[in-house]
Amino acid sequence: MNQEITVLMKDITKVFPGVIALQNVTFSVKQGEVKGLVGENGAGKSTLIKILTGAYTADSGEIYVFGQKIDNMNPILAEQLGISAVYQNLVLAEHLTVAENIMLGTFPTKWGLVDKPAMNKKAEEILSQIGYRGIIKPEERVGNLSTSQQGMVAIARALSRNAKIIIFDEPTAVLTDREVNELFRVIRWLRDSGRSVIYISHRLEEIFELCDTVTVLKDGAVAGEKTVSETNQDQLVAMMVGREVRHGIFDDTRKIGEEILRVENLSNKKLKNCSFALRSGEIVGIYGLVGSGRTELAKALFGVDPVESGEIFLNGKEVSLPNPRESIDSGINLIPEDRRREGIALKLSVKDNINLPVYPRITKAGFVNRDKEKEIAQTFVNILSIKTPSLTHRVENLSGGNQQKVVVAKGLASQSRIFIMDEPTNGIDVGAKEEIYQLINNIAREGSGVIFISSYMPELMAICDRILVMRDGRIVADVERKDFDEESILALAIKHETMVGGETGGK
Repeated sequence: MNQEITVLMKDITKVFPGVIALQNVTFSVKQGEVKGLVGENGAGKSTLIKILTGAYTADSGEIYVFGQKIDNMNPILAEQLGISAVYQNLVLAEHLTVAENIMLGTFPTKWGLVDKPAMNKKAEEILSQIGYRGIIKPEERVGNLSTSQQGMVAIARALSRNAKIIIFDEPTAVLTDREVNELFRVIRWLRDSGRSVIYISHRLEEIFELCDTVTVLKDGAVAGEKTVSETNQDQLVAMMVGREVRHGIFDDTRKIGEEILRVENLSNKKLKNCSFALRSGEIVGIYGLVGSGRTELAKALFGVDPVESGEIFLNGKEVSLPNPRESIDSGINLIPEDRRREGIALKLSVKDNINLPVYPRITKAGFVNRDKEKEIAQTFVNILSIKTPSLTHRVENLSGGNQQKVVVAKGLASQSRIFIMDEPTNGIDVGAKEEIYQLINNIAREGSGVIFISSYMPELMAICDRILVMRDGRIVADVERKDFDEESILALAIKHETMVGGETGGK
């Protein structure tokens, strides 16, 4: 079949203060094609997409949609042309219902008023396409949904526009395997129905499972374009980072020492009698499906969510952690899942954000040691390769991946004994993931303990000593490294009967 080019972006250049985001980039996608777009954080992927959707204006270059040259692209025109995007950082009206978000701007009316039954019915039809009928209710407030469910609402909203060109920017970041499979089914249906799909992901295995072709960006320029069936991950990584990336990330030289954390029968509205232990030098993973209680456990340990019953012991001594400040002072730090709402202060600088947990340590008589403040920030910018024009650059102006690096840097700067990391590699490119895995190993090697929460089982199996499996607010299994098996762990996460006997609790 002779596929029509639906989008052609030719010689696109975009410059921000101090940064050349894109330089003479040419990118195209055909009808009935899933085109992958990959590159390290800051390579220019999101900027290119925002130019296509009219959020940014290119400094030079040309855009053609269905052969028509578009001189002044803007968001309204982009939607009229059939372009719709689901961004990595969701833009939803949390105070509105699911149906209202999905149908926003296209409400069905009756006698001049919004026809809510018709709106809810249409929303439910769209949700059913992606396998969420009855799971996400049209009448539910979006603010009450989990991050992953909000992501599915954003996808449903794009589908409601009957878009001809749909862009997915890291859509699987917090989805379970089952949800990913449902999403891929929808994307394949979009492709087979003649739509064009642009798919951005740092998970290269998704590119090979889903995409027909892939374009690689590096430092704002096209590093190459490949037919997926004619390339491999190593070739793409080489184009992305310009170096070979290590595959083995488990560090068997770490010394696992004494118990530094013990949790006994921790319970609240979301958790049920959770018990486990963490030792110095140990990396313990937590796996479970969405709604299993992983993030709720992290928030309870950090003092964000209240604990109704149970005990927490640090170095053998029972403690009360009623708020995050007490937790930080006790040597516990949380790197949260939702970085934009919970992990960073968007309006503050890179320097300010990294130093937030350590200002008490570098302040004397009410005055901050500015030299130390700059030194700490610069150290972690270098370690994590955070791409920023300066330390005083606002975090809101960084790419999503670099924002995540700032969150990680803030946690590392706290010099904690216990690190709780909730999805720390979401939205992070393959090169940066390697750096974060190395940092996690270094943290554990120096005697701290790490609780690593992830919905991406391969990375848990690659780096962890043990994996705790959660289901329905309970820890239902504690799996040792020698027993790691992806199918078995997934079966534990979805099994209906709670495990009993020696499979729960810490060791």
